[in-house]
Amino acid sequence: MDILEAIEIYNKNRGIKLCFKALLSDMDGVLYNSMPFHAKAWAETMQAEGINCSPLEFYAHEGRTGRGTINIYFSREKGREATEDEVQRIYAEKARRFVECGEAKPMSGAQNALQLIKGHGITTVLVTGSGQKSLLEKLSLDYPGIFTPETMVTAFDVTKGKPHPEPYLMGLKKADVAPHEAIVLENAPLGVESAVAAGVFTIAVNTGPLDEKVLYDAGANIVYPNLTSFSNEIKKLF
Repeated sequence: MDILEAIEIYNKNRGIKLCFKALLSDMDGVLYNSMPFHAKAWAETMQAEGINCSPLEFYAHEGRTGRGTINIYFSREKGREATEDEVQRIYAEKARRFVECGEAKPMSGAQNALQLIKGHGITTVLVTGSGQKSLLEKLSLDYPGIFTPETMVTAFDVTKGKPHPEPYLMGLKKADVAPHEAIVLENAPLGVESAVAAGVFTIAVNTGPLDEKVLYDAGANIVYPNLTSFSNEIKKLF
């Protein structure tokens, strides 16, 4: 199945024709090869809190706000949610460990894809559950002219993170488009669930260790193995 066939199925199921006016893109695992760093930093931070966990399992939580991730583990291991002071302290420590991992590199093929899309007059909006300031500040350098502060939805903007639809509903609002006028680019199951719940055609790029079936099960309309494959396919829409 290619992207045109996937869109045809989406149109049939929705009873409406997709019109590509905006791209809503996740950040970690899509724009940056940063998830190994996030997973390592989360695991080390939570282990220091006496919580039994491994880096691999944090891929399943990709897209949640830091508060949401912390509370899942506190509820599981401690039988309660974290206090506000604990959330702030633990997330600051996770952010410190993330920076210590080194510089997260842009994902191969991502810049070419976004430049192609932007060059065809498509509005581009960042929709991320991250509050990692070190990455957010790099966007203007690594992806010049693609995003502005007005076209970003981050962990600082939402009260309910992915898989709740709020992040992508806010992204649609910032792009000033309806759900059938946008395409989402994601790599995480929770992000896919969020986009699908918002009614948006959702493309997943499987840049992590999860089986692509997990992304399809989350509701992805089509899955690509990397950004280069996505870039080659998206040309069919222009």
